[in-house]
Amino acid sequence: MEFRPCIDIHNGRVKQIVGGSLQDEGNRAKENFVSDRDAACFAEIYRNAGIRGGHVILLNPEGSSCYNATKEQALKALRAYPGGLQAGGGIHPENAADFLEAGASHVIVTSYVFRDGRIHYDRLKKMADAVGKERLVLDLSCRRTQSGFRIATDRWQKLTEEEVGEELMERLSAWCDEFLVHAVDVEGKAGGMDEGLIALLGSWEGKPVTYAGGVHSYEDLETLHRLGRNRVNVTIGSALDLFGGSLSWKKAAEICAAYGELGMAVSAVF
Repeated sequence: MEFRPCIDIHNGRVKQIVGGSLQDEGNRAKENFVSDRDAACFAEIYRNAGIRGGHVILLNPEGSSCYNATKEQALKALRAYPGGLQAGGGIHPENAADFLEAGASHVIVTSYVFRDGRIHYDRLKKMADAVGKERLVLDLSCRRTQSGFRIATDRWQKLTEEEVGEELMERLSAWCDEFLVHAVDVEGKAGGMDEGLIALLGSWEGKPVTYAGGVHSYEDLETLHRLGRNRVNVTIGSALDLFGGSLSWKKAAEICAAYGELGMAVSAVF
C-alpha cells in the first residue's frame, strides 16, 4: 500500500474539485480549493519527500480556452520531478510524447481508449505502441450503478457500458503497467470512501492499482488497507492540509508506508 500524491490542474490553477461537477461548457467546476502556488511547487514537495508514482491531471479538454495554461502547469510539474509523476487528462498517441519528454514516468489514459460506451482495442494498441505498455496507466474511474461500477469518461461526464471487475482488469492488464481508479460518486467530497469499490479492487492480484475518492480520516487508511488487502494504493486530495484539509500529508504518507512494510513482512513469512 503506497501513498500516491496528486496535482489536479483546472483553468491553469492547482485545484481540488468535486469530481462529478466538471462541465466543459464554460470550463466550470465546483471548487473545494484553489492554490496560489503553481504545480511545480507541489512537485518539488513530493520530490523532496521521495514520494513517487503520483499523478498530474489536466482537467480541461484539449482545444478549450484554458487548455494551454493547464498543460503548461502540468509540464512545469513534470520537469520539476523527472520520473516521479504520471500525467493524465486528454492524453492520446499524438501528444503523449510531450508529457513523457517533460519527465512523466507514465501517461494515464481513459477517453482515448473508452469511446462510444466501450473499449476500442485498436486505439488501445495504438496507445500502447506509441508509449510502450510499461509506461501506460489505464484510468478505470467509475460510477456506481445497480449492476456494479461502470467506467466514466470525458472528465467523468459520460458513462460507458464497461464494468470494472477482475475480468476486465485481467484483460486490460496485458496492455498497461498500472490502473488508476477514481470513485467518481465520492471524489472531492472528503466524506467517506466507496468501500465496495475498494474491496473489489483488493480482490484482484494483478497490476498495481491506485484508488482515489472520499478519504477524509486516518482511520480511512486502515479501512483501505484492510479492504484492499494491502494491494491498493491511495491518492488523497481535498482532505490533505496541502489542499486546505485537516489531514497531514506527511502523516498520511507515513501510515501508508507502515502498512506497506507490514504487508511485505507478512508476505515474506508466508
